Amino acid sequence: MKYYAADVVFPIVGPAIKKGVVAMDDQGVVQGVYNPGEIDDQLIETFKGALIPGFVNAHCHIELSHMVGQLPQHTGLPAFLSAVINERGKHEASLEKAMEEADKTMYKNGIQAVGDHVNSAVSAKVKENSPITYHTFVEVMAVNKDDVATRVDNAKEIEFHFDYKHSSITPHAPYSCSKYLFKTLKKAVSEDNIISIHNQESDEENKLFRYKKGEFLDFFKKMNMNVEDFRAQARNSLQSFLPYIPTKNKLILVHNTYTSIKDLDFVDRMGRKVYFCFCPKANLYIENRVPKIDNFMLGGHEIVIGTDSLASNDTLDILEELKVIHQEFPELDFNETIKWATLNGAKALNLEHELGSLEVGKKPGLVLLEGMDTFKLTPNVKVRRIR
Repeated sequence: MKYYAADVVFPIVGPAIKKGVVAMDDQGVVQGVYNPGEIDDQLIETFKGALIPGFVNAHCHIELSHMVGQLPQHTGLPAFLSAVINERGKHEASLEKAMEEADKTMYKNGIQAVGDHVNSAVSAKVKENSPITYHTFVEVMAVNKDDVATRVDNAKEIEFHFDYKHSSITPHAPYSCSKYLFKTLKKAVSEDNIISIHNQESDEENKLFRYKKGEFLDFFKKMNMNVEDFRAQARNSLQSFLPYIPTKNKLILVHNTYTSIKDLDFVDRMGRKVYFCFCPKANLYIENRVPKIDNFMLGGHEIVIGTDSLASNDTLDILEELKVIHQEFPELDFNETIKWATLNGAKALNLEHELGSLEVGKKPGLVLLEGMDTFKLTPNVKVRRIR
């Protein structure tokens, strides 16, 4: 048994404990969380800072790790997507090494679990050998009805290469999926298939659905994609596609940069259990904007945190994402946001029985936030993995 203490311990469930102590066995399983004075000081290893469970990165694309620094910033989403498609194949020789480095970096940065989106099985080996728990989302894209059956079958073949307990098939985004694809997936996946879909990352997505106008039409033309059957919906994309998502499947909506209060009201009226994932550094990289997080908090919505990929970020570091959030919204309470980055993410990925909080019987990892001796997250705080 080993005992670890710090200025503050955030168990996540229950209040933070000043000078708290965490007990872990040799396998890293939590055996107790104690108040000061309950454990003999001679047995305790003490740190300066705050102790938390390992982070959960709810959204990543490890397949794009070889593209760090390759794409220009602030281009807007349609231009960014075009650049990814045009450039990703030019650097494939370095892909395997880049994925291995990204995996090691995330673990070093205190990340215990990752919700990772893929279009191939290329990351399977890295995940199999990693100390990180991955839930792999195999993306499906099809705007033409004739392509749907083939694309769904292909996704099932890719999913076969990953841990069946921690993988699922998901539509990529509203602009890359037809209504027929949404309806087909409803029949093709089981109720325990977690769905994680890119949502309203750009206002161009809403323009497309409301008016069938904007930059996505140029994007489709460049990609030789036929969208003649697409009809303007006279409402935002979220309100257009959400009714076609199976109601019993857990749903993660990623980015939400241009999600409005009316969109959130629509979600609430549908009675859907939704996790809203924010990747602020990627949003700033692509659109130079972050979501209006305070609107999501007003409705008491479940929030999780992701990093997106190294094509749209210079780090895979949940602490850095939290710093951006607190800089943009200084009124936020760290006691709340740390839940987004740990337990909420674990719940979204069906991992809450193992990860996300310092509770007896869990093996959540143990991370030190160096330089944090209060409940305030500052730019100077650094992350260090303890277990």
